[in-house]
Amino acid sequence: MSEAEQQFTLLFVDDEPNILSSLRRLFKATGYGVLTAGGGAEGLEVLAREKVDLIVSDMRMPEMDGAQFLEQARARWPHVARILLTGYADIGSTIDAINRGEIYRYISKPWDDNEILLTVRGALEHQRLKSENERLLALTRRQNEELKDLNAGLERKVAERTAELQETLNSLDRAHKQLHQGFMSTVRIFAGLIEMRGGKLAGHSRRVAEHARQVAQALGLGEKEQQDMLLAGLLHDIGKISLPDDLLNRPFNGLPPDQQALVMQHPARGQQALIGVEQLANAAKIIRHHHECMDGSGYPDRLSGLAIPIGARILAVTNEYDALQMGTLTLQAMTSVKALEFIMTYRGRRYDPTVVDAFKTVLAGPAGGAEHAVRQGIGVGVMRDAPHEKPQRHWKEISLHPSKLKPGMTLSRKLMHEHGYLLLAAGQHLDELVIEQLQKMENETENPITVHIRVEDRS
Repeated sequence: MSEAEQQFTLLFVDDEPNILSSLRRLFKATGYGVLTAGGGAEGLEVLAREKVDLIVSDMRMPEMDGAQFLEQARARWPHVARILLTGYADIGSTIDAINRGEIYRYISKPWDDNEILLTVRGALEHQRLKSENERLLALTRRQNEELKDLNAGLERKVAERTAELQETLNSLDRAHKQLHQGFMSTVRIFAGLIEMRGGKLAGHSRRVAEHARQVAQALGLGEKEQQDMLLAGLLHDIGKISLPDDLLNRPFNGLPPDQQALVMQHPARGQQALIGVEQLANAAKIIRHHHECMDGSGYPDRLSGLAIPIGARILAVTNEYDALQMGTLTLQAMTSVKALEFIMTYRGRRYDPTVVDAFKTVLAGPAGGAEHAVRQGIGVGVMRDAPHEKPQRHWKEISLHPSKLKPGMTLSRKLMHEHGYLLLAAGQHLDELVIEQLQKMENETENPITVHIRVEDRS
């Protein structure tokens, strides 16, 4: 006999003691626990105080018949299995008992011992399976509810974590932009150090950098290469910081050999000055070679042809075009037209032909025309295309104090310090750091600062 069978308890209800005795003897060998009751009322009392798994009740009993007893038992203890013993052939009473008591089976008197043993065992197994199924269903419902709560919690945590990550990414993006703005402001400050030492150099680095970036764009170089060109253009003369003041504004072709040799050191010194800044590594390499020539006659490494980095070949053209007009390369300063003629004359010898052609295209475009207008002192109000061409975009100029400036605004004129050196170049985009510095400068000096801003005229 299994352990499960030993745990079952049976309740036999009959008003005839000999029937109860027979049933007790029959089931004694099964190992089931056996309880007896002489009637329906006594059976209900037993059920109230004992744990019972199955009831076997006679149908015909005084005061309360089997149908009534099993009906009350089903109502109060629905998990107890129920079997009806009937000793008469009244099928109507048996059916009524089945319907009211929801019994598992009925057995006719006199019973067959094997039949009743098998019927009881089947009823108990059926009840066990039913109880186990209900337990598993309840467990499944509970686990489903727990899983639902867990999923809801996980979704909430994922949403919270996603929001935290997004805020972190936004913070990193803001920090990156601030670092980039600060980095570019620092580059412009270094670029302005040379301009503070000589009048001819004012605006030179900015013009060279912007032309170099435009040529790089015209040649189809990527954004990273264009950025490197801009940085190299702004810092290409940083190696001249160590030169004596009297050499900065004198034309290179008019210097004696020993002083020319001194000036020729500035590309290598410029690279050395920037070598520790990782973001400027490519720009530093361009700076080192921006005085190399296609025919190998340049310096400092006498590179030739395609051995010269493309960025250096670009910077060589834009730098010397501007230097020719400033009078720092040849004995006489040239007009923009003459400077371009000089560049074209040495196309293929000093300068890369492809770069020269791209530069000529840049100068012929709207950006080149605007730069030429600034050089010639043409008004900085409304900027229009050349005559006989359809106007593309109109600009006007407004004057603001630092307290009214907003990030992203663009300077229409260069901003000079009261002592005569350059603070901000024309065309520079303002950021929060620059605006804050201008506001602080105005407060400290107690002198009003006027900044000229370029805005689109939509009228």
